[in-house]
Amino acid sequence: MVLVRISKLDSVVESAYIPVGQVPADRYPKVFMAAPLALPKSRQQLILAILMLCSLLIWIENTVLSTTLETLADPVRGLGANPGQLQWATGAYTLAFATLMFTAGALGDRFGHRTVFSSGLVIFAGSSLWSAYASDADQLIAARAAMGAGSALITPAMMAILMWTFTGPARAAAIGVFSTSAGVGMAAGPVLAGFLLDHFWWGSVFLINVPVAALAWVGLAVLVPNFRSPTPRPLDPAGMLLSISGLVALAYGLIRAGQAAAWSRTDVWAPIVVGLVLLTVFVLVELRLEVPGFDPRLFARRTFGGGNVALGLLLFGVAAITFYNAFYLQGALGFSPMKAGLANIPTALGALAAAPLASRLVRRLPLRLVAVPALTMAALTMGGYAFLGLHTPLVRIEILLLIQGLSVGMAIGPVTAALISDLPLEQAGAGSAVTNTVRQTGSVIGIAVGGTIMSITYRRAIEPSLGDASGPVRDQARVSAEQARHVATTVHRPSLAQAADNAFIHAMHVGAGWIAAVALLGAAVLLVTLPAAGKKKDPAPEPAHEETRSPEPRSTA
Repeated sequence: MVLVRISKLDSVVESAYIPVGQVPADRYPKVFMAAPLALPKSRQQLILAILMLCSLLIWIENTVLSTTLETLADPVRGLGANPGQLQWATGAYTLAFATLMFTAGALGDRFGHRTVFSSGLVIFAGSSLWSAYASDADQLIAARAAMGAGSALITPAMMAILMWTFTGPARAAAIGVFSTSAGVGMAAGPVLAGFLLDHFWWGSVFLINVPVAALAWVGLAVLVPNFRSPTPRPLDPAGMLLSISGLVALAYGLIRAGQAAAWSRTDVWAPIVVGLVLLTVFVLVELRLEVPGFDPRLFARRTFGGGNVALGLLLFGVAAITFYNAFYLQGALGFSPMKAGLANIPTALGALAAAPLASRLVRRLPLRLVAVPALTMAALTMGGYAFLGLHTPLVRIEILLLIQGLSVGMAIGPVTAALISDLPLEQAGAGSAVTNTVRQTGSVIGIAVGGTIMSITYRRAIEPSLGDASGPVRDQARVSAEQARHVATTVHRPSLAQAADNAFIHAMHVGAGWIAAVALLGAAVLLVTLPAAGKKKDPAPEPAHEETRSPEPRSTA
């Protein structure tokens, strides 16, 4: 059977090998003969192990900070970071990740995916070292942004190398094995962070990245050829600059609203307006490009556009409620970091179990009947935080987290697969870039908005308890519940600590209601945009019996 390669405009998947008889005739100009390197099976397995190690590293990094937030807020054990700084420490990583990912793939096309991957590992390791020894919250925010840039260079190159290394049934098996790293990382991250925080200082959760990244870098240099596309895509510096500046301005305004407790101030609404304008210009610029890094035209497709909006709203809710969860378990309930990490395992187990279950269900039922109830249930579990308190039994919390993991996993997997399959083959890569960017952007805005709601509501709730407090005590207690507990211990006022706990629980309840409403909006979008029943695709037309040949893809060992 002759295999041909369809060129894709993507940063994530560089090629797709399909039987020549299944290639539509109108796509033949984009088809050329290609043969991937015939690497020994043992070398392929070692490459897969390296890729899984790096994927695990990134997934762990995505989860460890949530366990570390409470410690970072502590003035004694951490950096005394205020809620706004903690929002930025979380959001800066995701922001850089979201806006640089679609450019990273184009760099891999030009300079080779191993080159870009190795550069990303160096940046990731160096910024992890910087994070570990940051002397204040502002340094940590800058270091986390650099870590996000490193992750953005690593992630597209990982999938590209995987697709070049394996072909046929071996590729499908490799992707299946590779995908398990996400679930393992989600489960291991909080537990690893909890163990390190219980035994070492907070910087150890970042320092652990350095030897792992160094090991992966050596493996890349020794084992992985420098795969690159024979048709490099143009870089998109204007799009990258506009998207970064727009999202930074928007996130700054939203986070500043929580610190100022007022939306009417110029330093709140002006950045929000500037951010929205810059993002609008970003979309207009991308529409004018023949080969954009982020293609807004894809949103005109009903299923693709609606599905991405729904996933963005879902990730908004997941990021915001995860932010609340960190302070609830360790701050309000007083769990140790290790206990909090173990308490979050049901979420990861639920997400792991949901993937095969959702796959089986969508084979038998229309996607809408699977995804809409799952997203609705995910939203309800987020709203369920409004019923948690200072004396809620742990078993009830664990059941809520398990159902949340199951429902989120059942929504994200099938919808993401449907979004890409809804596109023509030559647009699948561009669609992947759009989907990844939308999901990360939803997370950034979720952290900004969720944290702002929590800060404003907490400040209003704690105010009546500060009437007889001195000025410095009052100012510190207003910052956050963590600061209030610390100052209450210092001045021997346990009633202030109790008031801070109650104010935080009230703020969490209010925020959970808004977060659930946003996630429910995502379910409504899915209900409207997904087809009521699955549609069978027409068989591809038979091509003419001729082949257009182009140079074979380059690979530099």
